[in-house]
Amino acid sequence: MKTKRSMTHKDKTLLFMVLPAVILFALFNTIPLLRGAFYSLTNYRGYGTYDFVGLRNYIDLFTDIRVRNSYLFTFKYAVAGTILVNGLSLLLAMALNSKIKAKSFLRGAYFLPNILGGLIVGYIFSFIFTYILPAAGEALNIGWLQNSILADERFAWIGVLIVGVWQAVAMSTIIYISGLQTIPADIYEAGMIDGAGVWQTFKKLTLPMLMPFVSINLILSTKNMLMVFDQIMSLTKGGPAQSTESISYLIYRNGMDGGQFGFQSANAVLFFVIIVIFSVVQMKITGKKEEQL
Repeated sequence: MKTKRSMTHKDKTLLFMVLPAVILFALFNTIPLLRGAFYSLTNYRGYGTYDFVGLRNYIDLFTDIRVRNSYLFTFKYAVAGTILVNGLSLLLAMALNSKIKAKSFLRGAYFLPNILGGLIVGYIFSFIFTYILPAAGEALNIGWLQNSILADERFAWIGVLIVGVWQAVAMSTIIYISGLQTIPADIYEAGMIDGAGVWQTFKKLTLPMLMPFVSINLILSTKNMLMVFDQIMSLTKGGPAQSTESISYLIYRNGMDGGQFGFQSANAVLFFVIIVIFSVVQMKITGKKEEQL
């Protein structure tokens, strides 16, 4: 008959260290998530009483034009942003990993956008788009530059994208630099001996060794782009004519101020499921790529 092993001093120490983190995670993540899922089954307005409505909120999501447009904008923004962020950050990482002067200074300078808050960056760019660029357009007599891009229903999303990419490139670049520094120099020397050119070296040597870091960056950048909020809040507030209204901003605006707490809670649950599916699919695809390479 086995006796139950008593906890050692080491076990108690580990439990003491982990327990506060678990409690905080439950209080600020798990419990709000469960409460949101609960309210998604009600017609709660954020105040007063409420009734259970079952899956009606989820059914209404698929017929709401404003919700549909916010998903279309968010997916368009996320696809374009993920491609630009990873392309630009990989180029920057390879440049900053090469033998250039002031390499450490340049790495710090390129990481600066990630330190600044999203709202602060957004307000700075809002001033640039609204006042500085139009003034420059008038001074140089450039017609298309004389009006703020944020006021144009067709191109406002590009202004938001520029700000989002500018800030997101910093962290992705650091991750790619970390990956490049793990590649042994012997591999490149062997490639040079075999006569591999610049493109062949990148395709056959650098990219396969960098694939785990590509996977990380793809997942993180896609998730962050899908959850765009700060840039929308500081630049356009969903306008003009709701053309830049992201899912996160719609959930916040109508859930908090629009009396649709239950309905937007259902939207949040659906959005959470979509992000999880995107992440799992990306991990599967990039995992297969790593095996092939």
